[in-house]
Amino acid sequence: MKKDIEFHPVAGVKLAIAKEVIEGQTEWAVYIINHNLIELNTVMITSKGYGFIGGEQRKTSVLRHMIKELGPQSIAKIEPIDPALFALHNEFWVSYYILDQIFDKKFIFTEGSMNPANISFIPDLGLEGVLHR
Repeated sequence: MKKDIEFHPVAGVKLAIAKEVIEGQTEWAVYIINHNLIELNTVMITSKGYGFIGGEQRKTSVLRHMIKELGPQSIAKIEPIDPALFALHNEFWVSYYILDQIFDKKFIFTEGSMNPANISFIPDLGLEGVLHR
């Protein structure tokens, strides 16, 4: 059972939502960054958006992603994200193994976190966006 699993605190793993210009079009995407000196295995990520737009409750579909291995000090693009979803809370639940230990963390980009005032250069990606620590 889940209560019997010992989850360790996440360190060295970050998420970012960043934009890049591809063929003149601005595209936003979610990235996972592994700053650890060891690879992450069986990285499972679920994402969903929720909140209110125009006083009406909205919810996105739950998306699931799996990355078999994320090397030491490396980056992977998880999914593209529509800027219309920035009006919602965007939640990413990340679970992974290092050796035989499981790690688990929920990252939430709250409504308004993608405000232009919060966007800065993310050196790891070489792109502008918002880094969640």
